Amino acid sequence: MTTLIAWPDALIGTPAIAVIERAISRQRLSHSLLIHGDDLGTLVAVAHGIADRLLNGEAGQRAPATFPTDQHPDCFALRPAGKMRQISAAATRDLIGKVQVSAAVASRKVAILYEVDRMHLTAANVFLKTLEEPPAHTTLLLLTTRPYALLPTIRSRVLHFRFPAAASGIAADGWAPWLEDYRHWLGRLAGEVSKEKNVIADHIFVLYGLVARFGAVLDFATAEVWKQQKAKLPPEITDEEAVAIETGIANGLRSRLFAEIEQATRTAALPRLMAGDETTRRAFVGAIENLEHAVGLLRLNLNESAVLETFLLASLRIWTRR
Repeated sequence: MTTLIAWPDALIGTPAIAVIERAISRQRLSHSLLIHGDDLGTLVAVAHGIADRLLNGEAGQRAPATFPTDQHPDCFALRPAGKMRQISAAATRDLIGKVQVSAAVASRKVAILYEVDRMHLTAANVFLKTLEEPPAHTTLLLLTTRPYALLPTIRSRVLHFRFPAAASGIAADGWAPWLEDYRHWLGRLAGEVSKEKNVIADHIFVLYGLVARFGAVLDFATAEVWKQQKAKLPPEITDEEAVAIETGIANGLRSRLFAEIEQATRTAALPRLMAGDETTRRAFVGAIENLEHAVGLLRLNLNESAVLETFLLASLRIWTRR
């Protein structure tokens, strides 16, 4: 009996996985799925699990041979390429040509489109025609952490599945102490702050120390994750696709770090919020709004250090305002 790829532990038994498994077993899975959520790694794990069941499971086999998902002759991938991390029209047409051909080993084909929100507009319009008239015995898996960045016409033609992040917190060297120092700095700001110049200077000194350390933590975490992921990449990955994957890893980690900053802000404010402190409530709302704005700037490719500096300076003003 074939051993299939396990679902991420946090997703086992969830309604979405149950629906997908039932549809696969009945051979009723939609031809096009939009798999979205906050963590790209979780989405990739789900897509590989689906592809494995379609190609190597009982529903997909027509021959005794089985292959790892990323090496299966009937599994095709489309990834962003280059520093700009875009999916070009040429690469999209190449994928479409591959899925138009009959399956080689399994009874069907699967195409996984990584970070499909990175499609160039021309590529998206080319791909839309395939969604309107999908190839027979083919399943298209569209992965994205930004579903509303897709054309509405694409979103309307696919079945949506949202998955929460299955990944644990960031375990990079220096991150736990960074969060602890941030919470301590925030706690001092939320208290009675002296207007003396040396106290204000100390707050600013700590602020810029946090900015500098954040960059070091992100660089280290990106290098470690990339080292692990690079060893697992399929051999046919191009240099441009590898650059895009590494950049995507950095962007994903960066987003997760900022999400943990939001959680740390919430944790620091919670005791005062529970006590009904109206000043804290206003400050907390203002800080979170500033953080959301900061994350929006990240999506415009603004440097993460500049974004963090902007957020922390805004926090300094918000939490010390009396």
